[in-house]
Amino acid sequence: MNAVKRAEIFRRLKEDNPEPTTELEYQSVFELLVAVILSAQATDVGVNKATAKLFPVANTPAAIHALGVEGLEAYIKTIGLYRSKAKNVIETCRLLVERHDSVVPSTREELEALPGVGRKTANVVLNTAFRQPAMAVDTHIFRVSNRTGIAPGKNVLEVEKKLLKFVPREYLLDAHHWLILHGRYVCQARKPRCGSCRIEDLCEYKHKTSDD
Repeated sequence: MNAVKRAEIFRRLKEDNPEPTTELEYQSVFELLVAVILSAQATDVGVNKATAKLFPVANTPAAIHALGVEGLEAYIKTIGLYRSKAKNVIETCRLLVERHDSVVPSTREELEALPGVGRKTANVVLNTAFRQPAMAVDTHIFRVSNRTGIAPGKNVLEVEKKLLKFVPREYLLDAHHWLILHGRYVCQARKPRCGSCRIEDLCEYKHKTSDD
């Protein structure tokens, strides 16, 4: 795929959705961090249902840490892998209080030092909360990048690096959200909805469908 096609793809995605954002619901950087940790191998809808009950009760590192692992589990038990996630969130809260004055750090190194925070989670927080040009490649972005030809790669890191290199600079800050939403609602895993896709004529996928 050439640069002209890529630029037109993102121009159209921006035209349709000028200010894209995560579908996770949060009111602070800390709430976003917790929500993203909980969202691993879970849906945003499922996470939002749990945090809608959790955050009104505890939405600071000290308050969630005070719940303890079992206390936190009671709020997030509907989410997959909730036991390990509860342990990670409680430990992350402890470290935020002790090392960061309860403030979520804004560097990759410090974020990835927190339990439950891998490269993808750090990228979401860096991009969404701190507006840094980071690319959190999840299954949707990996699929869309490969299927369309925007940034093909054999693994997540390869796709991430290609996106950072190939996405036009003016679209880089929001590209992560546009690609996730496109993969979630249009370029779906089982059967892409090519018939209602805004970028169908630019996409290089060889097995297009007529589905709306």
